[in-house]
Amino acid sequence: MNEKVVEMTCVVCPIGCDLKVTLDENGKFLSVTGNKCPKGAIYAKEEVTDPKRILPTSVKVIGGELPLVSVRTEKPIPKRLIFDAMKVIKSIHVNAPVKRGQVIIRNILNTKVNVIATRTVKENRKSP
Repeated sequence: MNEKVVEMTCVVCPIGCDLKVTLDENGKFLSVTGNKCPKGAIYAKEEVTDPKRILPTSVKVIGGELPLVSVRTEKPIPKRLIFDAMKVIKSIHVNAPVKRGQVIIRNILNTKVNVIATRTVKENRKSP
């Protein structure tokens, strides 16, 4: 059997265990070593089979004190969907005011993950 070993550092906690993940010749997960807790094993398996990331970006605001509002996914989404998610996010705009924590996009790409505002943008109230 022609196994492959992937080395990585666990980022689940501050310990930063040095992990070794063994995959078979087809890239299928076999085992993980070096983790000092069960969370490290879960992280390593997910990272080599279906890595996920939080997606931070911004959305255009219409009528706001700022032209953009920072947003992020509430939970990590599959890394393979990042570019498609960015296309969806960049195609929209929101009207001011925007409140921190407000859902901007529900269930992006059917991931069951919402995109939320990470700051408040007040309405632009310029006096004439």
